[in-house]
Amino acid sequence: MAETVFGNPLVVISPEYCAPHHLQISIKKKVYFLATHGYEVKDAANGTILFKVENIPTFFDTKVVVFDPAGNSILTIRRKAFTLRTRWEVYRGESKKEKDLIFSARKSSAFQFTTNLDVFLAGNTSEQVCDYKMKTSYSESTCDIYVKPSSTLIAQMQKKVTAGSLFLGKDNFTVTLHPNVDQAFIVALIVILQEIVDSRRRNHTSHHH
Repeated sequence: MAETVFGNPLVVISPEYCAPHHLQISIKKKVYFLATHGYEVKDAANGTILFKVENIPTFFDTKVVVFDPAGNSILTIRRKAFTLRTRWEVYRGESKKEKDLIFSARKSSAFQFTTNLDVFLAGNTSEQVCDYKMKTSYSESTCDIYVKPSSTLIAQMQKKVTAGSLFLGKDNFTVTLHPNVDQAFIVALIVILQEIVDSRRRNHTSHHH
């Protein structure tokens, strides 16, 4: 099974984001004024910027936009609240039209201590079985992303603990992607995970575990 996945590009967003080799990317959280933040995504080997991510508060909710290095918006991640398990929906560009929905993600169960996410491609309307799964460690310092039916691992995230991440919330992650895996897709998943961890962190600042 593994050969077929890595022989053909695993395209979710676009084939241009699939590299034919293993790739390590670093995702750095940047905290701005007025409680907004973003992420800078670089090729860990040479420091080239791959994507920039901005968390844009809107009147009702937040949207998170992923840009290419030239500043074109590739994806918009929107949080759909008011459901039992909050869903995150990812659209092409900055659209909110149903036809531009690429995938959605939600927690695997409403009552879980770890943040495991189920990811459904837009075509999977019955959502009986998810297309991809994210398994996060209890400390949320690592996360494995794999193709659901085959359990083929496609990417792994590791959180780097630095003084900045401990005191300023400037988290820093390294993500290792298998060859031919869509980088924009993986970045969107890691950002969704961080947005979930973040919102929980904000809600629980009063009482620590």
